[in-house]
Amino acid sequence: MQDALLAARGTLASVYGKDKAANDYMVSLLEIWPKVEAGYEKNLSLETRILCEAYAAGVNQFIEDHPSQALPGIYPVKGQDLVAGFVHKTPLFFGIHKALKKMYTLSPDEFIHKDGWWEDHKNMREQVMTKGSNVFAVSPTRSEENSIHLAINSHQPWDGPFAWYEAHVNSGEGWNMYGGLFPGSPVILVGHNDSLGWGHTVNNPDLIDVYELELHPEDPYLYKFDGEWKKLRQETASIKVKLFGPFSWTFKRETLYSVHGPVIKGDHATYAVRYANFDDIRIIEQWYRMNKANNLQEWTSAMEMTAIPMFGTGYADKDGNILYLYNAKLPMRNENYSWQGVLPGNTSETLWQGYLPFEELPQVLNPPSGFIQNCNNTPFNTTTGNANPNAEDYSSSFGIESRMSNRAYRSLELFGNDYSISTLDFENYKFDTYYSESSYMMLFIQRIIELSKNFTDEMLLEGIEIIKSWNRNTDAENLHTSLPVLSFGWFMETDPDIVNDENLIESFTFAVNYLYEHYGRLDVAWGRINRLIRGSFNEGLSGGPDISHAVYGKPTENGILKGFAGDAFLLLVEWTQDGNVHSKSIHQYGSNTQDESSIHYADQAALFTKRRLKPVWRSLSSIRSNLEKVYSPGDNP
Repeated sequence: MQDALLAARGTLASVYGKDKAANDYMVSLLEIWPKVEAGYEKNLSLETRILCEAYAAGVNQFIEDHPSQALPGIYPVKGQDLVAGFVHKTPLFFGIHKALKKMYTLSPDEFIHKDGWWEDHKNMREQVMTKGSNVFAVSPTRSEENSIHLAINSHQPWDGPFAWYEAHVNSGEGWNMYGGLFPGSPVILVGHNDSLGWGHTVNNPDLIDVYELELHPEDPYLYKFDGEWKKLRQETASIKVKLFGPFSWTFKRETLYSVHGPVIKGDHATYAVRYANFDDIRIIEQWYRMNKANNLQEWTSAMEMTAIPMFGTGYADKDGNILYLYNAKLPMRNENYSWQGVLPGNTSETLWQGYLPFEELPQVLNPPSGFIQNCNNTPFNTTTGNANPNAEDYSSSFGIESRMSNRAYRSLELFGNDYSISTLDFENYKFDTYYSESSYMMLFIQRIIELSKNFTDEMLLEGIEIIKSWNRNTDAENLHTSLPVLSFGWFMETDPDIVNDENLIESFTFAVNYLYEHYGRLDVAWGRINRLIRGSFNEGLSGGPDISHAVYGKPTENGILKGFAGDAFLLLVEWTQDGNVHSKSIHQYGSNTQDESSIHYADQAALFTKRRLKPVWRSLSSIRSNLEKVYSPGDNP
């Protein structure tokens, strides 16, 4: 939480040194604090400000009670810090930091045709990136018990500022919400109350545009716009950097702005960047209103704010409504330009101002099929039947994804072929461990089998036989899973068209050699390699990349994959016919505490590896009967 606060303030380098200075410069460049300070009272409701300030007071109370645990420069925390945290984090989900990095190093042509794809993916073996998440909902028409089912299943890193932890907030005044959140959030981000719930998946609309500025030949602070020379606005970023011991230095760096937004003078061009929602600080307010909504109308009213500029959202409520919404703040762009690369910055024709109206976003409400799903796939394939949005209704400039993940294929196959889904079925479908015949994995396998006609190496040919005999299951006991996942698991988020034959052969060869080096054989039980490690806890896992029970691991020197992302906080919710809500959850560790001496450091890990859930206690009586400790702020327990 403290790191998140420092990051949002732009003061990480004052504690951790020069390696964090890039973040602090970005905070100044994006003018996060001028926006927050100008809009805090003007744009946020009094209720939201009271919430943020009360949360900040709680953090300050903890620091006062435990001063030795506070980082330098943290105290005091204020309500504006929380708002700035959301304004800072949200653009990271749609890649603003990556765009800024490219602006420094790439030429305009390279924004479209970047070399080095394969080098990036070889590095994925050390640090695989995932954009996973699942959300499923089933209405009473498809439920065996006439219940409403909702699976909230975001795939996130297992550690760090974007790792989930659980909370149950009950204000005694109508706010009674259980779910998951990130460090520093005063609201539940995914979860349920008595009446409704929702889960988010990371979608991938085009929310960022980069412009090449035409500079004056004699004055680098003048740029051409609609035939006139305009002056770049100049500001100064002050970045305090810890040097060594008690010594630090404050560096001054120039920040520049055009009518488009922040400007970067890169190695090859001078660029400006414009991104969706750059001027809206109401992100917490929208989530707070979602938390307190009691029905579909109230929840939809909160979503209409579109202060949260992305995240596909699956919803269900006790009234039997289910919904998938492709939530995004989609810029309305000029169709006469290609929006996939760098845009000309010398004309107002490329300077968008408005967004697609909320009611026109792709969405599926109460489909005849009785279920919705999204697993980071296209919104145009949300369910079976004819209730899906029509892709032809949406401009390609929005960048709405067209791909299908394995998880989406499997969910459509499972939910779409079961017309009476029981509570147990719903849970089993969530923990599915198979690759679909339509998945990228199977495309890569078919290609490597075809390529093997030219193989002469005996170990590679043995590997081909292993792959041919695989049943597509990633259960921990499977002897044939390790080789295909080690070979092609890195490519599950990658269009097969850009993975060439040499890439496939190299990766397959790597996997064969890796298994022989560490195990002396290729038929190694998957759970022996795929591991959850937390302190002294070390057990095998089922699941894998782009599996519904998603697990992403990093290869280690001792021949195992240490899980670091994927299935994390999972919440299954059911509203029965009488309108009562019941839920079960699991966390891959049990807590996000970094204190290894805590009894909660890994107390859910054993359940997680067995794909089992624990009950969510929501009533005061059930909470009291399972209580470990009671305290109030200021008690200094």
